[in-house]
Amino acid sequence: MSKKPLVSVLTPAYNAEKYLVETIEGILSQSFSDFEFIIIDDRSTDKTWQIIKEYAKKDTRIIPLQNEKNLGIAGNRNKGLKYAQGEYIVWQDADDISLPDRLEKQVSFMQEHKDVAICGGFIQFFDYTGLGGVRKYKPDDNSLRKTIFRFSPVAQPAAIIRKSCLDEVGSYDLEFPPAEDLDMSFRLGRKYKFANIQSVVLRYREHPNSATFSKLRRMELLTLKIRKKHAKDSGYKMTIGDKIFNFLQFISIYLFPPNLKIKIFNFFRNDK
Repeated sequence: MSKKPLVSVLTPAYNAEKYLVETIEGILSQSFSDFEFIIIDDRSTDKTWQIIKEYAKKDTRIIPLQNEKNLGIAGNRNKGLKYAQGEYIVWQDADDISLPDRLEKQVSFMQEHKDVAICGGFIQFFDYTGLGGVRKYKPDDNSLRKTIFRFSPVAQPAAIIRKSCLDEVGSYDLEFPPAEDLDMSFRLGRKYKFANIQSVVLRYREHPNSATFSKLRRMELLTLKIRKKHAKDSGYKMTIGDKIFNFLQFISIYLFPPNLKIKIFNFFRNDK
């Protein structure tokens, strides 16, 4: 490339051959084109690396990387950031699909709102049976801060983040996978604002092998630990109601099986 791209799209991929083609096509079909697409194969044992190399031959915006050893999600996030040249970082999981105007909408928003460090959007769930519910997020920083000790302010799979802000707060914490994104959101929010595009920007794939299903108990325990860690950060206020909510969530971890908890959570959080 003769100049640095405005956006760096980062996709860590591990044994993702079943869904990776759809994910890559979703980015290459964007209405916004000034991006580099860094795809990291985390020592997959299937055809993931072969798919990445084939697409890299077709489109010079794709930068294929392969790890010498498995780094896990947080390690891959940090590696991707070291290679990224863009002003904005866009996370794209290897099994989700970005809508064609996602980058255009999010870049435009970030350029108009210089005080925002991280911006997400609505996500629509889907699986092999078709489209499911839509999870919506509040648009403004004030509303998102009020609920940050109960719900993530931004859906990480739909996030765009200002690279300069990530450079300022430091790398993803290797202690917290698969909840390292929440810790990063808290850290970014100490100095900068949250926001969300008020439309669907990403289709989020639900399947038994996803981290949400396979690592839910660990994810919830780490989430509670992260909230406690940041409870006294400037810019946040953990209320009595928040503390009760977190206590009940802790109890529920050992009362309900993961699949049931996900169904209950989606019922209350998602629009049908």
